[in-house]
Amino acid sequence: MSRIERLKDEGTRTQVVISGAVAGLISRFCIAPLDVVKIRLQLQTHSLSDPLSHDGIKGPTYKGVWGTLRKIRQQEGITALWKGNIPAELLYVCYGGSQFVAYRTISQLLSQMPTRLPSSAESFVSGAAAGAAATTLTYPLDLLRTRFAAQGTEKVYEGILGSLRDISHHEGTRGFFRGCAAANAQIIPYMGLFFSSYEMFHQFFGGRTLPFSSGDALSGVLASVLSKTVVFPLDLVRKRLQVQGPTRSRYIHTNIPEYRGVIRSLVQINRREGFRGMYRGLTVSLMKSAPASAITMYVYERTLHLMLHNNQDQELWVHYDPCCEYEDD
Repeated sequence: MSRIERLKDEGTRTQVVISGAVAGLISRFCIAPLDVVKIRLQLQTHSLSDPLSHDGIKGPTYKGVWGTLRKIRQQEGITALWKGNIPAELLYVCYGGSQFVAYRTISQLLSQMPTRLPSSAESFVSGAAAGAAATTLTYPLDLLRTRFAAQGTEKVYEGILGSLRDISHHEGTRGFFRGCAAANAQIIPYMGLFFSSYEMFHQFFGGRTLPFSSGDALSGVLASVLSKTVVFPLDLVRKRLQVQGPTRSRYIHTNIPEYRGVIRSLVQINRREGFRGMYRGLTVSLMKSAPASAITMYVYERTLHLMLHNNQDQELWVHYDPCCEYEDD
């Protein structure tokens, strides 16, 4: 059986949910500081190469990954690098579980069609649909993660419950889904490319090819770099849209422009900041997403393998247990 077929057929739905949730939990904790840096850089709208663009800027000026890490640590303390980590952990756990279940379910449905698609096309469709479903389901947590990470020393929200009350009161239900269209416009091609390229790379770097099953991790890194680079401008638009609303002027950068709609936001960013402005934060995004994808896929594969192996051992034990044989009689 091919690697693609095994990914689609292995494990029960519960085992897939648990494996995806564990993978998301561990992955998020490891890359949290880089996520905060990425969000801060994406919300920084002025050009560092144009001194005139600094006029009217209110808030710190970040330059580079390590410089941003140092500045946040010096100005806000080491714990600031994990701002928004609680909603982000919930996001990654829920997203990881729902994503892998949706991918597995959709893949199995496609495999039962009278006319089968090519394996790469099945992976693309399954990944895109799974990404859209998981993104929409968990989007309010993604928005909270961004807003908490965008806070400076002044607190915009007092905890998760306070943020839920505040957004609900001042922005309504729609406030929890600001930028959701941009998120889906990004995640559909991203997850489609990620899963299809992951399957392709895994054919060359599978667990049996490299020691310690590192083929899973390497395939995740390569797939993440490729797909993230292609769709990154949409990720930047999503972050800019997520901090719109009545609290827009209270984040670390207090003069974030007003954006409306995905296409208009892309045009506005390109006009004011140039083509490079649409890729602001790409370096740290790749530094974050590549190891995050590697950890996610590695932990998912290993967790699922452990549960499957454990179940097989239990089945063998039950099969040879005299008590069980007595009960069957």
